[in-house]
Amino acid sequence: MNTLRQIWNVPELRNAVLFVIGMLIIFRFVAAIPLPGVDPVALKAFLDENPLLGLVSLFSGGGLERFSLLAIGIAPYITASIIIQLLTMIVPALERLSKEGEYGKGKITQYTRYLTVPLAMIQGYGVIALLRQSSQQIFLNTDALSIAIMILTMTAGTIFMMWLGELISEKKVGNGISLLIFAGIVSGLPGLLSSLQTIDSSQVVGVISFTAALLLLVAFIVFVADAQRNVPVQYAKQVRGSRLTGGSETHLPLKINQAGMIPIIFAVSIILFPPTIAQFFLQARSTWVVHASEFVIRFFSNQLYNGIVFFVLVMAFTYFYTAIIFKPAEVAENIQKQGGFIPGIRPGSPTAEYLAKTMSKIVLPGALFLAVIATIPQVVQAGTGITNLSFSGASVLIVVGVVIEIFKQIKAQMTMRDYDDII
Repeated sequence: MNTLRQIWNVPELRNAVLFVIGMLIIFRFVAAIPLPGVDPVALKAFLDENPLLGLVSLFSGGGLERFSLLAIGIAPYITASIIIQLLTMIVPALERLSKEGEYGKGKITQYTRYLTVPLAMIQGYGVIALLRQSSQQIFLNTDALSIAIMILTMTAGTIFMMWLGELISEKKVGNGISLLIFAGIVSGLPGLLSSLQTIDSSQVVGVISFTAALLLLVAFIVFVADAQRNVPVQYAKQVRGSRLTGGSETHLPLKINQAGMIPIIFAVSIILFPPTIAQFFLQARSTWVVHASEFVIRFFSNQLYNGIVFFVLVMAFTYFYTAIIFKPAEVAENIQKQGGFIPGIRPGSPTAEYLAKTMSKIVLPGALFLAVIATIPQVVQAGTGITNLSFSGASVLIVVGVVIEIFKQIKAQMTMRDYDDII
């Protein structure tokens, strides 16, 4: 409460928080506007039978359940970001562009926006094609014009979410995309609580165990979020004029979960891509192509196989994203420029090698942590026998991670203002 009072007393911070809340309200309002020509009863019945589309709903804030303007959510933008980041590591021109400061960052962001449009159209068509496979008639009109209008509308919804996310990020009160996903997840909380009404007295022990497991999961996420290895750094004394300065000792914090919740968001986005593409080939003339497409869709609809692929993707993306955001050579160079060194390690390349080796040891437990968090809810549900209270480990991690990130950014801004007041 004291933190909230301090936020309210700082006009710039208060206005930023109110702006973000306003954007989230607009997001939830638009997510509730359904597209015309869809049978909601038939749609709900189909979604209950297809757990794969629950991942799409995660990024759309429940927009898919209503088949709203935001039916495909922000997933195409995230997929575009992954592709551009991969190309940045492969294509020399993009790599040089990424090192040109704000100008290069702006150009890469622009390329990501351009790529989002075709990806949103592809995913929109894939979702429509998947829904048309239902035995029930979900769409009242299936002519080419109606389908084209729905695809264009869903693409516009994705671009709208992307724009909202960028507006929120500019206020420096959390990451905009993460906050939109957070709002979509939290919006499902009332439905989760209402499911308690369907639980009979024989499941009370299971519900208590389920709740305890959820609380322990949240506590574990918070604990690992702050876990770090401190690498000692010592700064040599320097003569400046007639004075001797420096000689301080500090540390370089290397977080166990350096990548945060981004690998899970990436993994969820990528795991939707193969079945979406497979939808395009269900009506192919070649028999083996049709069989291959059906196999891909069945494979990713299976909870066990889906969980295994999800686990592997989270591990891989943790290593990938950590390699992007943590560059040992640059860190070693900055330490050397400031006259610092790691005790027992020579400055320059030896320091970069030491940091790379240390980070490689830390990434493994961090990757395992994320992968286990992402898949543990299925184990808990199987152990307690409670299926009414379903939750996603990815959802819990995103919610907790976003709350921690918001408070850290707000605290950093408040600390900066305190220093400004002192100066």
